[in-house]
Amino acid sequence: MSLSRRTARSVRVLGVAASAAALALGAAGHALACNISEFSAEATCNGGKGVIVVTDKDRSGTPAVVTVFLENNGADAKKIGEQTVKGSAQGTTVTFAEDWQPNAVYRIHVKAGGKLVDEDISPNLTTPSTACAPATPSAPATPSKPATPTPSASSATPSKPGTPTPAPSESQSSTAPAGAVSNAPSPAVGDSNLAETGANSNTGLIAGIAAALVVVGGGAVFFGLRRRGANSGR
Repeated sequence: MSLSRRTARSVRVLGVAASAAALALGAAGHALACNISEFSAEATCNGGKGVIVVTDKDRSGTPAVVTVFLENNGADAKKIGEQTVKGSAQGTTVTFAEDWQPNAVYRIHVKAGGKLVDEDISPNLTTPSTACAPATPSAPATPSKPATPTPSASSATPSKPGTPTPAPSESQSSTAPAGAVSNAPSPAVGDSNLAETGANSNTGLIAGIAAALVVVGGGAVFFGLRRRGANSGR
């Protein structure tokens, strides 16, 4: 059964469209695939120490293994290190601590996606002609001087002593005011001299004994005279 001319034309158009779509998908897939051109390396300083920074801008995010070698006369002299990086559109970085010397050459090898990428970043990395300057040590803090205490007004200016109150004079303290009535009993007339000479309470006892002796003597005289009178009457 033969195809009509119209059908054949339609098939041809569909074939051309499919081929174009396949080419477009292939180009897009190749554009999204990991590529060595998306990797870059730089030698910089960090805190006075040298470092090598590798940046991966692979939009597909294919994990890649980055290895850094120090070169000497076109041959690997030392392996610096190896790290895995997963790229991004903004760029993902990995840092290798390496105290590099001026004008040193390093080879950076990248391997990603199996055999998709397995080559060096070209050209090799050459460090700057000036070495990293050591970090300047911070100056020790100067101890602050203790603040000088400011004397307060009360401690700086001595307080003036209060004006002493004059003590009352002896004449004022010992002399009773005129016209004042004393509640103390006045001494007897006969006892005034004894009080002035310092007699104590034994004065009354002595006076009583003296009075008794006077009475006894008077009685003896009385009885003696009466007896004499009786004898003379006989």
